[in-house]
Amino acid sequence: MRKEIVLCGIAAAALGGMILAVSTSGEARRVHDPATATKVRTERTADAPEKADFRARIDALLNGQTVPPAPEEPTFSVPRTLSEYDTAIIGTPLATEEQCVDYLLSVNPHPAISVSPRELVAYYYQEGAREGIRPDVAFAQALKETGFFRYGGTVTPDQNNYCGLGTTSTQVKGAYFPTSQMGVRAHIQHLLAYASTRKPIYPVIDPRYNLVRNVYGASTLGHWPDLNGRWAVPGDSYGQSILSMFRAILQK
Repeated sequence: MRKEIVLCGIAAAALGGMILAVSTSGEARRVHDPATATKVRTERTADAPEKADFRARIDALLNGQTVPPAPEEPTFSVPRTLSEYDTAIIGTPLATEEQCVDYLLSVNPHPAISVSPRELVAYYYQEGAREGIRPDVAFAQALKETGFFRYGGTVTPDQNNYCGLGTTSTQVKGAYFPTSQMGVRAHIQHLLAYASTRKPIYPVIDPRYNLVRNVYGASTLGHWPDLNGRWAVPGDSYGQSILSMFRAILQK
């Protein structure tokens, strides 16, 4: 009898150990289950931007600052440009970015700009698309205004001023912009000031935007030849010469 009790005790202990081992092993599998671990990390990662944004807003409030809202996406329609003989300032590009770069480098292989030619052209296409301004023709205007980025006049390369903004005489150098992209943005905004009564998407950095809008009020100058004698003085064929350069870009 005593032997049977001992054997039963040993069997029970062994069985209990097996149950404990299975239970412990099962819990280990649940804790280290890759699917569960991935899910937790994913959830935390998804929450991270919201938490970071929340902290940034709290910090801004504590410091008496405000978090500016993101610029709104364009909600206006832009007419599609179908012909190289379309003279409208507002429209879509016909030339590719590559054609613009190739044309510039074919005339001036070493332009005096603070970024690569490809980057500069990309800025024109980004900023132009945002405001509905034809970027390829705006770039042609920059080529005319800067002498294919050789300069040599009143404006100097360090100004990032690609359209003579604020240069009203040989003694006035005009506006300075901190980066190449800001210079392009100001150029596009100045064209918009002439061509539309619609406000720019981004805050105005063109120093003469309000001046143009105050002069023309509800009126607009919608075509490149309309800039004759206005953007450039006397500039009798100013707009036509820009369009001629634009058509030369299309040949590349």
